[in-house]
Amino acid sequence: MTNIIFVKAANCAKSPSNVRKSSDPVADAQLAANIAANGLIQNLVALPVARKKGHYRILAGGRRLDGVHANMTAGIFPADYEIPVLVLKDAKDSIEISFSENFFNLEMNPADACRAFQDIIDIENKTPADVAKRFGLTERFVRGRLRLASLAEPVFEALRDGSITLDVAIAYASTSDPARQASVFERLGAGYHATNVHEIRRMLVDGGYKGSDPKALLVGREAYEAAGGRIDGDLFTDAASEIWLDGELVDRLAEERLQTAAAALREREGFAEVRVVPALHVPYMATCGLGRIHGEPVPLSEDSAARKSEIETELSEIEAAAEEADEYSDVQTERIEALESELEAIGDTGEVISDEQRAAAIAYVVIGADGQPRIHEQLYVEPAPEADADAEVGETGEGDSEADDDTDDTVQVKFSQRLSDELAMMKTELLAVHVANDPHFALDLGTFIMVDSATRLTSYHGMPSELRANAPSPRVHGFESGTPAAEAWAKLDEGLNRSWISHKEVEDRYDAFCELDQGARAAWLGWAVARTLHAVPDGMTGSSFVVHLGRKLGIDVAAWWRPTARNFFDRITKPGILKLFEEIGGVELKSRYASSRKFDLAASAEKLFAGQIIAEADIKARALAWLPAAMRFDNGEMGVAQAEEAVIADAPTVEASEQDEGAMGAEPDTLAQAA
Repeated sequence: MTNIIFVKAANCAKSPSNVRKSSDPVADAQLAANIAANGLIQNLVALPVARKKGHYRILAGGRRLDGVHANMTAGIFPADYEIPVLVLKDAKDSIEISFSENFFNLEMNPADACRAFQDIIDIENKTPADVAKRFGLTERFVRGRLRLASLAEPVFEALRDGSITLDVAIAYASTSDPARQASVFERLGAGYHATNVHEIRRMLVDGGYKGSDPKALLVGREAYEAAGGRIDGDLFTDAASEIWLDGELVDRLAEERLQTAAAALREREGFAEVRVVPALHVPYMATCGLGRIHGEPVPLSEDSAARKSEIETELSEIEAAAEEADEYSDVQTERIEALESELEAIGDTGEVISDEQRAAAIAYVVIGADGQPRIHEQLYVEPAPEADADAEVGETGEGDSEADDDTDDTVQVKFSQRLSDELAMMKTELLAVHVANDPHFALDLGTFIMVDSATRLTSYHGMPSELRANAPSPRVHGFESGTPAAEAWAKLDEGLNRSWISHKEVEDRYDAFCELDQGARAAWLGWAVARTLHAVPDGMTGSSFVVHLGRKLGIDVAAWWRPTARNFFDRITKPGILKLFEEIGGVELKSRYASSRKFDLAASAEKLFAGQIIAEADIKARALAWLPAAMRFDNGEMGVAQAEEAVIADAPTVEASEQDEGAMGAEPDTLAQAA
């Protein structure tokens, strides 16, 4: 028979049979704080310690015991503090008992927890600070849970029944407006973005701005609130995530700040005109009809010119030494990179804008990422007007005479720039809503916009769209891989139907493009998207996505690319090549080639890793499966298995002397034979 007794906590320790071996320090601290406030309200389960009267080993309740001990150490509880313990008579099923107590603990539903916080405050007249102290939490955390308890009813019920997670509920709580929460929740429904916290926050803030938005930073919280702006604070993050509800007010104040900065800039710099763009960048359409102003390059100083000559001389000496040695050493390569970087920095002297150019220049003021007004780096100029025999009459009526007749066909109404921009925006809105509702039309249009701009031989400014399929700058200029993939790309490019490109006007090119068959248009779409991919070195940001795409496509790298002397082995050191030989065939294979010259070793490595050297079956399999990590899209396991299947089990082997001489056989006829 068991009974509950009170024993000194100092005489209790956790039993080795207690199954909980790990815990959460934050949760443990919260439990200790609750025990300090309310005492130990649940008994522990223990076994008596043999031959040590009054001492007990705790089977169940080890975290609670730690909380009591922590309060004793802190001086909150006295040294002789007693705790309730259910004492078992023997150790039978002790592990099962400990496991049962932990295993059947059910974590509280987050919705119930939120309402419990609310009930403690409303019914028991506690403050958020009181609750925070008693549960070992921050007051901010408690207020956040109270915010969740006030969610719109559909959102709260979704949290209660598990349809949404706590993170999603917190996203909805970023605004205190239940009507807006319910509206967004209904609009998202069970769609793709229903649980996307970023999309939820974006829709909640629609029409407003976050406190971290550059426009908000430009305006400033004090000025915004002084103008009557409302702020919906977010209890789950900091001031950067709060929502400034009055977006139109932010827009107006930002425009005023930029106009003030533009006036000061024009006065200081003497520009003909300074235009404001309340955004981080100047949109393409704002400048497509303007000419760019280019100043005169700043000449090199005597010291810079002398240093430039020294660098060019040293580069020539390194190149000559490398040609004599038939390779570049690692030290030479690093030195070349350093010198070329220094040379580029010396040549970048900037340019000087003359007073005449400045007096005719149009400058743009935009918002920096830090919320400060900044001048756009490029200056523009209005193109020279074309000769027009007809005189233009302005809106103000200047030049009008009493004899002028309002119905005269020669009278032209000149719109202000602001009105022209607004009309253009409304017209484009009308077009955009129709394009968006016709996916097939949009697909053809998007493909055409990308490929038309990409196939122009000169800089092209006639396309009224920001959509582009620009090829990124190559990481290595002038590099030509000569790989099968490069040849396949050239063949693909050559096979594209270019019959539409020769038309002079963009409208005619578009109509001709739309007349192509579906396969031809699809080929152009694939070409346009593929050419935008960046070359990202292994381990750099974006490389994991490149690998993910390769896996999705199931690319068999070994069938398309093998390491050769030209593309790989000439570029690594001799010890590096020998290390790969050891990895493939052990110390014995490495020793066969240890005395080879670097040039011969690279050639032998090319043949080995192409499967052209007669070798043991397992060595050949590993060589055929090997790829540098930077070229892989997979974990390499399948490559080995596939290669082993392709190798004849009883492949002949030869002595090292024969391998050095006779294994330099003819190249394979095809890539498939090499792989």
